Amino acid sequence: MFQPDPYDVIILGAGPGGLQAAIHAARKKAKTLMLGRMDNSSLYWAHVENYCCQFKISGEDILNTGREQAISFGAEFRDEDVLSINPDGKLFKLDLESGESVLAKTVILATGSSRNKLKVPGEKELLGKGVSYCVDCDAGFYRDEVVAVAGCRSAAAGGAVSLTNFASEVHLYCEELDIADGLSEQLKTSGVNVHEGVTIESIEGTDAVEAVKLSDGTTQSVSGVFIELGAKGVLELTASLGVQLDESMKYIETDKKQRTNVEGIYAAGDICGPPLQMAKAVGEGCVAGIEAAGFAKKLEL
Repeated sequence: MFQPDPYDVIILGAGPGGLQAAIHAARKKAKTLMLGRMDNSSLYWAHVENYCCQFKISGEDILNTGREQAISFGAEFRDEDVLSINPDGKLFKLDLESGESVLAKTVILATGSSRNKLKVPGEKELLGKGVSYCVDCDAGFYRDEVVAVAGCRSAAAGGAVSLTNFASEVHLYCEELDIADGLSEQLKTSGVNVHEGVTIESIEGTDAVEAVKLSDGTTQSVSGVFIELGAKGVLELTASLGVQLDESMKYIETDKKQRTNVEGIYAAGDICGPPLQMAKAVGEGCVAGIEAAGFAKKLEL
């Protein structure tokens, strides 16, 4: 289903940078949508005592207050993740885990930078030798191979579905799936072997991944393990856009107006690099929200 009337600003990520961007974009009377889950933000689980004008306060309280502020100015929120972003003429088309697609004049990337680790034996040792954190980057290396995916949310489920176009078998391991109904239906009809209640306890192999040992006591032979424990990361979401990353391929490069090298795409917060602090994320979110709203208002379709 398409959203026929494009949003002026769509923000990916519900952390402090994204929330501040939503507040400022909405205050500029831009039609604003924020996508993401607040508990994906590292701030959600933290306590903050180094932010100006605040003594110790929980990250969850900060985020909830920010969300209420943005809504009061007219921003919309949806607690779901984005599976892909692609150019659509002068607009951007975002495919959501619900199965819906929405259009945007501008996009602000504020998804944070960290890739959650599985923290099991073999993960670090076999990184780049069969262990990957990016399905969109590495799926092509596993044509006609058996692969495993670890994760319970949209990145894992969406990645597993994508891998069926390459791998001969795809096994998804998770405690309990937490995805939208649309993506759940895709998963059911995709041919992915879903193992709820079963997790990966170790990754086996000498020079390359050979198998995974599982919490139910069994072992599955695989050639690759994709660890996708949250929402889509910077590499996956920017792959089709041509957004410039830094030399480490971890952070997005922006100018002082938080613009990337792709017109209409902005970024803010940890995704732009250190220091990974809330104060920096809020400042960059402010700039990105104002600039994106201004650009959207001037864009002629």
